[in-house]
Amino acid sequence: MKTVSVCVYCGSRSGKNPIYQAHAEAFGALLAENSWRLVYGAGDVGLMGAVARSAQAAGAETFGVIPTHLVKWEVGKTDLTRYIVTENMHERKKVMFMNCDAIVVLPGGAGSLDELFEVLTWRQLKLHHKPILLLNSDGYWNPLMALMHHVIDQGFAEASLLDYIRVVATPEEAIAALRTALS
Repeated sequence: MKTVSVCVYCGSRSGKNPIYQAHAEAFGALLAENSWRLVYGAGDVGLMGAVARSAQAAGAETFGVIPTHLVKWEVGKTDLTRYIVTENMHERKKVMFMNCDAIVVLPGGAGSLDELFEVLTWRQLKLHHKPILLLNSDGYWNPLMALMHHVIDQGFAEASLLDYIRVVATPEEAIAALRTALS
């Protein structure tokens, strides 16, 4: 039986609200509880480090991908089950995407938004059918969802764009949604 692999996009910082880190840690542990593999950006800082350390501590396989120029900045976590260093960001995103069955986006900054919008665009263009979830920790993604509605209201996207993203409030809801989507 194939191991389910979940790609997590999230911040290389922890953010101001402690719930962000708590949700990252809980989600990592829940991945392990379900015998799912974490695929992520291989950093050991911020929410990236929190989700990876939690997944590892609970026994999950971990697959990290980091570009050469970020190994020092994001403190490349070399003790993962699989650790890959790429030449650039484009290669990193490609390897992460190719090695996952679903994407979950935790709170993060410009890099997380870049990753989200790339896979969302690919989904809109029917280049993949992988589930995309936003873990909306304490309403973090509410402004983004308002922007998405604005984009649709202004005629720059069809309402079906929203069908490609599932917004969940807790790590437990994310796991339940993934179970349904991947069954």
